[in-house]
Formats: sequence, C-alpha cells, structure tokens
Amino acid sequence: MTEDPFVAHRSLLFTVAYEMLGSAADAEDVLQESWLRWAEVDQSRVSDARAYLVRTVTRQALNRLRTLARSREDYVGEWLPEPLLTSPDVAEDVELAESVSIAMLTVLETLGPTERAVFVLREVFELPYGEIAEAIGKSAAAVRQIARRAREHVAARRPRVQVSRSEQQAVVERFLLALRTGQLQELVEVMAPDVVLIADGGGLAAAALAPIHGVELVAKVLARTNRVEVAALVTTAVWLNGAPAGRIEIDGELATAVSLVVENGQVTRVYLVRNPRKLTRLDEPAELAR
Repeated sequence: MTEDPFVAHRSLLFTVAYEMLGSAADAEDVLQESWLRWAEVDQSRVSDARAYLVRTVTRQALNRLRTLARSREDYVGEWLPEPLLTSPDVAEDVELAESVSIAMLTVLETLGPTERAVFVLREVFELPYGEIAEAIGKSAAAVRQIARRAREHVAARRPRVQVSRSEQQAVVERFLLALRTGQLQELVEVMAPDVVLIADGGGLAAAALAPIHGVELVAKVLARTNRVEVAALVTTAVWLNGAPAGRIEIDGELATAVSLVVENGQVTRVYLVRNPRKLTRLDEPAELAR
C-alpha cells in the first residue's frame, strides 16, 4: 500500500499550521480537523494531494486564528509563541529556521490573520499566488497586494543582522553561565545597551507584564532568578525553533524556555516563556519541513 498523502506530508502541514498560529497545541488541533476533512474526500479525484492538503490546513488555521483573536487580546501580560525543541538539522535550512524563530513568530503575531497566511505561504513555502488565492478565498491580484504589505510590515520589524551558528552558540552559553552563577556584571556585558526583555507567564507563572528596556533593568530582572538556591537552578543549552537557546530548571522542574536574538556578539532581545502550558513540547524534537 502507498502511504497516505496526509501522513507523508504531515511535517509540512504541521509547520504551516504552527507558523500561522504560533502554537503547537493549536496546530495539532488544526491537523486533526484537517485530517477528518481529508478522510471524507474522494481522494481519487484529487490531482495534487500536497496542494489540496496545504489549502485545507490553511483554511482551518485561518478559522482558528480568528477564533483565538479575542482570547489573545485578553491574555495576561505579553503573548509569546510556544517554543519547540528542534534538532540542529533544522538550522541547515536557513530560511526555515528563520521563519520558525521566536523572533519571527513574534513579528508575525502583529499581522492580521489573512496577511499572516499570505506571508507564510508565499515567503516561507513559496506557493504560487493562484494557490494562495484558492486557500484564502481571494483573487490572485488581491493576494499579491496583501503579500507586498505583509513583506513591508515584517521587514520593518524583523531582526536584520544574521549571525553564524557558532557565534549564536557562544553568546547563548555565555548568557546561560552568567544567569546560572548570578554574575550581574557578566550579564550586563553580554547584552546590548538597548536590550529588550519580553516574558510570557500567561497569568500562570511570575513574569513581567510588559517589555523591559535597557541593559541595567534587564540584568537586574534576570539576576532575580538566583534568589533560589544556586544548586537548585540548572541552565541547559538546547535547540529551540531552529536556533541555539536555553532551558531553565528549578528543583528539577522545567521553569523557563529562553530564546535570544544576537547581533554583533551581544544579546539584543531576550524572550522568556514561563507559561507552563507552553513548555510541554521541549522533550521530543518537533518534525518541521518545507
């Protein structure tokens, strides 16, 4: 028997849904809904299963995005994407790694649902305008205009400096060591003067409710982590969303996922995910594909 196209393309479909939603849990729900629709289709009449399935997942993800809009408006504090454990191999595809980075997904959150869908399908997965038009129910001409606006919006907000994997790893390890040992001066030195910290506790874990700006304030907030016994705090370098990052455990329990933006050898953005509902996918690497 040949493999079911849905199974064959599952990694791609999950990646599409995750990039549109920023949530692995919601992406899995979208895949379940899409699979139920796929199971009802006369598959012998589908000429391009991959394109058909991407369209189906896109429509379901758009429906989910619109449903989630209100709950995200009412979210306690800052909303950050759900981090995923990834293998170092994901970083080999530079465009995929950038598209699933916490920094990029945070930028995509500022787009409207339709703009986000168009940007993801065109810029990340390089779908033709005609296919995107079918998926979102608009004309190809309208999709071109939406894509242009979305590109301009993202370009104005995305991190502009690319660093090598080795530089990112070195800065991440230095940052985690300073955090673990409570070296305030070392934290100050590893971060840029205008560094910004964004934390997501979702009302379920202690976290700043608004972004914190400036190296002195950010370092002091991070140093508070060491109010627990140093022996109880463990920092580990891991790969999250296609880039070197970190996880923090306290008394053996996962407490925080740390993602950093590095420019010119210094940290310019610190993303701390502390909402326990968003820390459930950090033991098994996610299967991502384009």
